[in-house]
Amino acid sequence: MDHDNPMTKRLISAIIPARNEEKLIGQSVDRLRRSLVHEVIVADGGSSDLTVSTARAHGAKVVHSPSGRGIQMNCGAQAAAGDVLLFVHADTALPQDLDHYIQSALAQRHTVAGAFRLRIDDGRRAFRVIERYANWRSRWRQMPYGDQAIFLSSDMFIDIGRYRDMAAMEDLDLVRRLRRAGRIATVAADAMTSARRWQRDGIWRTTMINQVCILGYRLGICPTRIAAWRNGSVPGGLAHIPPPPEAIAGR
Repeated sequence: MDHDNPMTKRLISAIIPARNEEKLIGQSVDRLRRSLVHEVIVADGGSSDLTVSTARAHGAKVVHSPSGRGIQMNCGAQAAAGDVLLFVHADTALPQDLDHYIQSALAQRHTVAGAFRLRIDDGRRAFRVIERYANWRSRWRQMPYGDQAIFLSSDMFIDIGRYRDMAAMEDLDLVRRLRRAGRIATVAADAMTSARRWQRDGIWRTTMINQVCILGYRLGICPTRIAAWRNGSVPGGLAHIPPPPEAIAGR
């Protein structure tokens, strides 16, 4: 295929890293297949539920991987036949005409990757504030995160060294390397992501944990330690921060 011709339509491989996502994986695969991507690959990180059989029943190719989002996405990419890799979380829905947005973005001069605008599947006003900040950061600082469905050519993915084997912050690490290679576009279409983590842990606490983890990574703190903070597996970890009273009352 002639990758140098901007009019050449590239084949898209959608890769979903998953672990115990039996409730969501079927509809996630179906949405992507309806969007006419070349293939949907589920990179399973050791699910103990019906994720694997459900994904296969809905037409996905399944690859098995050690647990860890970066490792899983690398395994999925290695099995992919497409010219473009699209990394999608299991709880994120993309528009059916995603092919148009991806092809157009990657045809732009100096553009090496892209992502969609963030939209959170919850009507509360606080989420509109989170979306505005995330989309400002994505568009003007060219720093999208994984829940915005990052896409890039398979050649570029190899050239920058794939995802690194990190316990946390693998998307931020990838994007920072991509920015050094060229422009990261934010397309004018939404990645609708589930609010389940904010709903489970509280909007204030989840947002604060995210920002502290990002700051820790920028300060050079080991991603393994950041993951331990986030998951509460060390004394005083960030996951032990109590939610504010209004979050408890709203549950």
